[in-house]
Amino acid sequence: MSSSEFIPEIGAVEGATVHPARQVAAGFSWTECPRWHEGTFWFTDMHNTCLKTIDAQGTVSTVLDASPRAADGTHVVLGGFGWLPDGRLIVNSMHEKLVLVWDGDTLEVYADLTELSPNGAINDMVVDADGRAYVTHMGFDLWAGESSVPVPIIVIEPDRAARLVEEIGEFRVPNGIAVSADGTKLYVAQAGGSTVSVVDRAADGSLSNARVFAELPFLPDGICLDAEDAVWAAGSAWGQVGEGFGPVANYLARADANGITDTVTIDPRVGMPIAPVLGGPERRTLYVAVGTEAFDTERSAREGRGTIWTAEVPVGGGTARP
Repeated sequence: MSSSEFIPEIGAVEGATVHPARQVAAGFSWTECPRWHEGTFWFTDMHNTCLKTIDAQGTVSTVLDASPRAADGTHVVLGGFGWLPDGRLIVNSMHEKLVLVWDGDTLEVYADLTELSPNGAINDMVVDADGRAYVTHMGFDLWAGESSVPVPIIVIEPDRAARLVEEIGEFRVPNGIAVSADGTKLYVAQAGGSTVSVVDRAADGSLSNARVFAELPFLPDGICLDAEDAVWAAGSAWGQVGEGFGPVANYLARADANGITDTVTIDPRVGMPIAPVLGGPERRTLYVAVGTEAFDTERSAREGRGTIWTAEVPVGGGTARP
């Protein structure tokens, strides 16, 4: 199948309600890790080394520029992020394997995860109401073409102590991660397993009883939750593309314990849906980060083909995180 033969219907799911999407902003590198915070939409413009916002009027602003960290040639790519109870923002510097903290002025190291993730980049993050951060990491060098291996997720406690959460087992390429509105469950997307797992979470943040929540017909990247504890997951199904291997169908789907209930169509000719978040009034606007080039950093930044899309959906995000 050539790229010219891509059609949106390939990613359709029988019986699911389809919601239309529209593009609201363009001109970015690989867009990732969308967040809704205090009435504003945030996202990572990864290969431009910054976090950006889009306001209700569609104005795009660069809020955090981490490029000075790359002045000496350090590979700085910002991944998952969230906010501590005191209002400071923490963000993953993926290849440095550092969690950075930003107070609105100064960007410093919050936690060093090098020893906990020796074989691959750190990835996404969700921060709970107490300031505890759950971090996913790859466990292998994706950019070098290594094969994936299962790994535990990482927790950074409010006192900044970090450890592997080995008591709930390992995940195959853990990626998107979210906490339910009532705080009793943690959800982890397994990009290497086409599943989303759910884990019980106690009031002290401890985790137990990991199990499969949803099996998906695609490789899930970013996820978010709605107020009914259903998961919105973004990703693609991969297969033969011309003489190579690549995405042949896009998926942006809502799944509950009974299967996929809703989808949003993003044409693969536009790009791949990477991650969603619920925001806007009553958090019923699904924001979607869409990218076209994850591996060639310079090309991604130069071509600026990353976009942001939105779709209106029936169930809002409530107080689920992110």
